[in-house]
Amino acid sequence: MRYRIHHRTAYDYASEVLHAHHLLHLVPRPAPFQQCLEHTIRIEPALFRRRDEIDAFGNALTRIEFEHPHTRLEVVTQMEVDVHPRPGISCDHSAHWEQLAADLAYRGICPTRENLDACRFRHESPYVRVKQEFSDYSEECFPRGRPILACADALMVKLHRDLQYAPGETTVRTPLREILKNRRGVCQDFSHLMIACLRSRGLAARYVSGYLRAGPMRSAAADASPAIGAGASHAWVAVYTPPFGWLEFDPTNNVRVGTGHVAVAWGRDFGDVSPLHGVILGGATHELSVSVSVEPIIQ
Repeated sequence: MRYRIHHRTAYDYASEVLHAHHLLHLVPRPAPFQQCLEHTIRIEPALFRRRDEIDAFGNALTRIEFEHPHTRLEVVTQMEVDVHPRPGISCDHSAHWEQLAADLAYRGICPTRENLDACRFRHESPYVRVKQEFSDYSEECFPRGRPILACADALMVKLHRDLQYAPGETTVRTPLREILKNRRGVCQDFSHLMIACLRSRGLAARYVSGYLRAGPMRSAAADASPAIGAGASHAWVAVYTPPFGWLEFDPTNNVRVGTGHVAVAWGRDFGDVSPLHGVILGGATHELSVSVSVEPIIQ
């Protein structure tokens, strides 16, 4: 699949912003199953300093600084991305989850390079706490001796079944305990909760931000349903699954990630990969508007 993606973010401030620093994660990262062919970012007002770099997780990061007063910020990014099919993988061929948790635990011996990298995504992070209640909630998905891939599939199905997609009822600051209690949220909540359940068992999981194609999507239950979360930035989960590396799951839609998903960045949680965030001096209140379109141009 080839997609043309248009992502617009605009802030209208009630008073002048005198100085501002922003971090942008808006450039799709290279990955085995996708290539970014073209990419542009347009920023208004046009008077700013810009620096492009790579962050601690290997994502493309753009830093911008405004030193002139402004009452509106608009960031528009456009891109073309090729996404390729992923091979089908049998659950039975992945490591058992207890052995994997033991391999990722500190034992005073040198771990493999792959396990050492995975350990960065095994512990608590600002939006994902490691708590017994998350382990208890997911207990049925982790029977003894079960392959990690089968566990992740089961957890994805459980979250999709138990949680209701409810835009506008939560924010990124809503605690996961509240999400679990109310069983309502959006894609970042589904993803954070899945990550919390995995990390609470000593497993490694990372947060992936990106885009989702609109239209029917075949779920793990083998039924075709409209994609949930298209038309905005989307989020899903990558689980460390030896010997296959990192495999990706979309609990909001109950699917393994495929050609309908375009990854932009990954990190420990939303805070590491927010499309646009920063610090401003002034501005008072603001109104935010975001629009995303993902248009297939070759399939």
